[in-house]
Amino acid sequence: MTNAQPTLTVQTLGVPTRVWQHGPDDGETIIFVHGFRGDHHGLAGIAEELSRQQPGVRILVPDLPGFGQTPAVPGRTHDIALYGEWLCAFAREVAPEKFAILGHSFGTLVVTAALQAGLDPVRAILINPISAPALEGPQAVLTQLAIGYYRVADWLPETPARALLGNGLIVRGMTEVMAKTRDRELRRWIQGQHAAYFSSFSDAKTLLDAFRASVSHTVLEATAVYTMPTLIIAGKRDDITPLAKQLELHRRIAGSTLRVIPDSGHLVHYEAVQDTVAYVIWHLTGQGDTFEHHDVTAHAGE
Repeated sequence: MTNAQPTLTVQTLGVPTRVWQHGPDDGETIIFVHGFRGDHHGLAGIAEELSRQQPGVRILVPDLPGFGQTPAVPGRTHDIALYGEWLCAFAREVAPEKFAILGHSFGTLVVTAALQAGLDPVRAILINPISAPALEGPQAVLTQLAIGYYRVADWLPETPARALLGNGLIVRGMTEVMAKTRDRELRRWIQGQHAAYFSSFSDAKTLLDAFRASVSHTVLEATAVYTMPTLIIAGKRDDITPLAKQLELHRRIAGSTLRVIPDSGHLVHYEAVQDTVAYVIWHLTGQGDTFEHHDVTAHAGE
């Protein structure tokens, strides 16, 4: 989907952040922040379709530190504070004046941490935000198993830990739980994406740090930082965060808009690219700004 090599390399916290750019250098900027264990490929479909429909927008999709082609930050624990600090530094380098921000899943935690650290986007988009503690989702038992899996990896030396964390059968199982599409071809494609890129982490320690961060925080902890127009896109069948918690997040972010995609779960960025892009454009162009907070809930079932 994206080019084999990054478009840009941006020095951030002492490491070269690899970035894939879509659109012109002088376009209005939106920064994409991908989810846990993934890299820029996860948001490539949305980036490419958004660029096709809005060719004047500059879309930047970096690999997070320790994932894809961006190295881990040396000597640092890759906790949520580190990722928030990284995003603030990255945004200062690539868009010092004005930008919008989009995060998916773990990326929504990174965006929230960055906002707490002073990030100031003009608009925010949260796709499948982490709005519930890890053990309160619809698949709490599977979450317990995942925690045990990562704990075992934490006890192992690097080589066997990496082998366990990248085990193809386990990655396939994760995909089967999250994917909700009935389209067999699309499901096979998602499986292929996860097989190719779900284990492109730099080292086991960094992945384990990021996992601990992903299950230790929620966006609900800091809703007050969302003072800019905010769009929430949720899959109705999300096994990570139940819809009730996304509705709570929507209520707690004043003036936010919630869009729910009925037949998708946590992989909206793969399963519902067209709907997602339509909602993103609607938000970026300010079409929803005239809605009052109590009115936008009506869109949640569309």
